[in-house]
Amino acid sequence: MKIFTLTTKAKLQLGKLMAEEQCTENHFLRVSVKGGGCSGLTYDLDFDDTVVDSDEVSEDQGLKLVIDKKSLLYLLGTELDFTEGLNGKGFLFTNPNASRTCGCGESFGI
Repeated sequence: MKIFTLTTKAKLQLGKLMAEEQCTENHFLRVSVKGGGCSGLTYDLDFDDTVVDSDEVSEDQGLKLVIDKKSLLYLLGTELDFTEGLNGKGFLFTNPNASRTCGCGESFGI
């Protein structure tokens, strides 16, 4: 099982955002989990260019992904998608570890 995967739609959208933010080839996607939200935990995506020793580094669809050690257990097996449905557009996390999620999909609980 991969640690964290991207759909093609998510990869394309991330590529657009990286270009808009003028990221260099040294930048990568940092994925983390933080306390908060209506279900207790929230997902956080950011572009970064610094890896620390405790980070888990992987790659999917040609994009370097970095997850901090604390977030790794919450994100194992998660897939990131991008949707442009009737309810708006945005990133969608499919997390097999989440026992509950909020209606907006931005927070979850274990």
